[in-house]
Amino acid sequence: MKIIEKITLILYSNIILIISVIACLLVFRWIDIDVVQNLIKTLIISETASKIILAISVVFILLSIRCIFFDPTSKQQIKDKQGVLLANDNGRLMISKETIENLVESVTREYKMAKEVTSRVELDRENNVNIFANLVVSSDAIIKDLTVDLQNKIKSKVKETTDLDVKEVNITIKKAIQEKQPKVDKEEA
Repeated sequence: MKIIEKITLILYSNIILIISVIACLLVFRWIDIDVVQNLIKTLIISETASKIILAISVVFILLSIRCIFFDPTSKQQIKDKQGVLLANDNGRLMISKETIENLVESVTREYKMAKEVTSRVELDRENNVNIFANLVVSSDAIIKDLTVDLQNKIKSKVKETTDLDVKEVNITIKKAIQEKQPKVDKEEA
């Protein structure tokens, strides 16, 4: 959000807050309506104050119309949320974040020690891909070796499949689970 929009939003919110507090005080009869009425009359009669009030009112009307009818998200932000747009001589190609997440999950399923995976993809303005994967692994897994191998495999698979360079593959091990051993009957042993 731009700095001017932030400042106007703060001013707008404060003025609405003050008006709301005054309205509540009037309803509960904690202040006299004549006092507020006289204050408003004084402000409107004064030439300088009435011009300031008019200017502020026009600005707030325009801001309200902008908020109601115009979406503040830019086209670039919408594209960033959807995925990566690639263009060549033949046309354009949109690779969604979901596609990249599915690639990450398919690579992870190849590893027996990785039991569950969830992934999230973030793209920056230069279309650099950052991957965040959360894993549940077997308690027998050598986590350091598994994650290094998995990071390399994910990077190469995404590059091979989409021709996108992966900047980072960040892996979080959520938990290590003990695999259930098959029950052995006493008679067999």
